[in-house]
Amino acid sequence: MVTEKDVQHIAELADVGISSDELGPFTHQFNEILEYFDTLDAVKGDAAATKDLYNVMREDETEPSLPQEDVLRNAAAQEDGFIKAPRVM
Repeated sequence: MVTEKDVQHIAELADVGISSDELGPFTHQFNEILEYFDTLDAVKGDAAATKDLYNVMREDETEPSLPQEDVLRNAAAQEDGFIKAPRVM
């Protein structure tokens, strides 16, 4: 069982702000979700193994693409032959 202290700690690690008003209901919902996983763990998974498995995705096919110079011409910034994107934190 997850406590409010656990939820507060997880929220801090994930940098998610949870107010003290939200902490109780969120803890209750969190525990309900974990209980549902216990229910799913009890389900026997043998039925899926008896079915034939096959790939529904198409095979990869290489196709010609734009030259690097043409692609970089549209980039706002570039570095060492690559598109330079803003740093995301």
